[in-house]
Amino acid sequence: MGANSSSISELSSNTYLAKLCGTDPVSKNDPFWNQLLSFTLQIPHNSSDNRLLEESISGICKNLAINNFQSGNFGALVRVFLIRAAELKASTQCDDNLFIWQTYNALFIVRNICKYFVENLSEELLLEQFKAQPTGEVEDAEEDLCQDFLSALIELIVDVTVVSYTYALHLEALNCLLILLSIQMFQPQPAGETMLYRYIMHGKCSIHACMLMKSLLHNFVAQEKCPASLIKNHSGGLSGLTSAMASGLWTVMTLGLATGQKTQENEVDRNLLAQQSILLTLVLVNHCTNDREVNNPYRQALCSFMDSHGEAGAPTEALATFRMDFPKLYKALCQNMRDDQTTLLLYLLIHRNINFKTFVLSRTNLDQVVMPILKILYHAEDKNSHHIYMALIILLILSEDESFNKAVHELTITNIAWFKERTISEISLGGLLVLVVIRTIQYNMTKMRDKYLHTNCLAALANMSAQFDNLHPYVTQRLISLFALLVKKHNRLVQQLKNACLEDGQAESGSEADTEPDYGQDLSVLEEVIRMVLEIINSCLTHALHHNPNLIYTLLYNKEVFSQFRTHPTFQDIIQNVDTVLGYFTAQLEKPDRNLSVHEVLDIIKMGARQFKRERLKKFPELKFKYVEEDQPEEFFIPYVWSLVYHSSNLYFNASRIQLFSLGTTQG
Repeated sequence: MGANSSSISELSSNTYLAKLCGTDPVSKNDPFWNQLLSFTLQIPHNSSDNRLLEESISGICKNLAINNFQSGNFGALVRVFLIRAAELKASTQCDDNLFIWQTYNALFIVRNICKYFVENLSEELLLEQFKAQPTGEVEDAEEDLCQDFLSALIELIVDVTVVSYTYALHLEALNCLLILLSIQMFQPQPAGETMLYRYIMHGKCSIHACMLMKSLLHNFVAQEKCPASLIKNHSGGLSGLTSAMASGLWTVMTLGLATGQKTQENEVDRNLLAQQSILLTLVLVNHCTNDREVNNPYRQALCSFMDSHGEAGAPTEALATFRMDFPKLYKALCQNMRDDQTTLLLYLLIHRNINFKTFVLSRTNLDQVVMPILKILYHAEDKNSHHIYMALIILLILSEDESFNKAVHELTITNIAWFKERTISEISLGGLLVLVVIRTIQYNMTKMRDKYLHTNCLAALANMSAQFDNLHPYVTQRLISLFALLVKKHNRLVQQLKNACLEDGQAESGSEADTEPDYGQDLSVLEEVIRMVLEIINSCLTHALHHNPNLIYTLLYNKEVFSQFRTHPTFQDIIQNVDTVLGYFTAQLEKPDRNLSVHEVLDIIKMGARQFKRERLKKFPELKFKYVEEDQPEEFFIPYVWSLVYHSSNLYFNASRIQLFSLGTTQG
């Protein structure tokens, strides 16, 4: 490093880095820092490259960790960055790219050193590295360098405008915050007990909570790509730099992406700033949520911000909030639902921010948010269980609203390219939703076997059932086919239970404990599912019979599947309603000398439905299910969020040191 270009292989023998990690102190005002920070390096932009870099500098970082208590050089480097960060706002306004470049380099070095500290030292020792002073110097009691550094990173994100020549600097600030907060992955104690999180949540960093949330969401909405025209637009403004340095600046500012090679050209289009911003958002809002005395200010900001186009708030409106363009945020969420982190952000906004939830439910283009969710569920075999779970919960929350349940049946979807089971030229969004959720239940029955997934699927269908409207014939076929499949599974389990009981009766009293499956428990769970499917069918018949002739037609065609449950104590009461409907329409159709076509049968059903009196059906409580988050949500969300950072941030983390989750079971 220094005034010449550097490669990763040369770093271990670099004289400037050797001086940085040596025992001799270097004052923050020493010209050495300008020399150290005038380097160009092919900056790593994925986890593999970051791993190579980390392995090449591990010895340097280890030496620094030892010698810093004598030299205080790590603290000096941090102070050099703080001085430059304080001047950044003016520097960006006058396009001082050289200053920004060196500031970026300082932060890049600090981030990589902090990465080593986080993974190899306790938090106490990490903080001591920030506090270390050169031998003989007295520590400034007023200074808290670590907190000042965190605050400066946040102020940089909030105050410095994102333009082509500050893009990489913003990205590095986000990376540095993620690295320091990743201590949660490597330390067993709760985040609220660590000083780093206390600084973030309750120190002076928290003053900027609202503006930081706004900036991060703005980065996500903007989806700005790595600037491909930086060298063309700004190389002429780098007075005093040689052409080699100008080329080096281009390398740094585009994170080593603009090399002209075809294999890397696509990388320039990656929305890296948006990606890191959403990951940091999720980290900030999902930690320290159980503190009853002090609210997480970032979570509070995310849960209360409002639409910039909305009416002014009431005088009692909380001051600690901000406004954002909801239509643009909605569009960005809908267009980027392919990954876990966007789906998780949408969940948080719909579940926790009543302003945004109200906005979404008022949309006339609900298909823009529902279709990506359905696509996630349809491709469940390619997704991890957490992603499927969050997508389903979003649907469940939306289905709690009757206006949503009505609106989805008023939207027509045509030519769904990703739906392969059957060509459907036209279907309502509500019909497609029912179809995909039923398919998810069947997938779960054969692959995942998750009771809670069943429960959420059926709860969403139950909430919608009273507003089912003109369900497509294929949808009604799949609904009754699901019931038939459950009946077969029920028959098989009953037989297995009988066989198990017979075998138990024949076993000797001194035999070993039974290790056979608990068929009784399995049967109980299955009967709950069957009961719920029957309640969904009954709810539709009770509230929307005249709107669903295809369902009645399918029921008539498959009426024998219900016969075995007529006397079953668990289903007897609700089967009576199905039998009442079947008996009524059978009588309408079974007249002598009539050979009816499908269209004629449907016409008779439609006419009969208008004449059918709902009073003939036994009344059941209205199906209403509401999503309730677990009592200790951090137990689910914190490992999930950090698994997303591990897999999606392009940063490298040493898997062997991670204590928070198992890479064998938690995927991003």
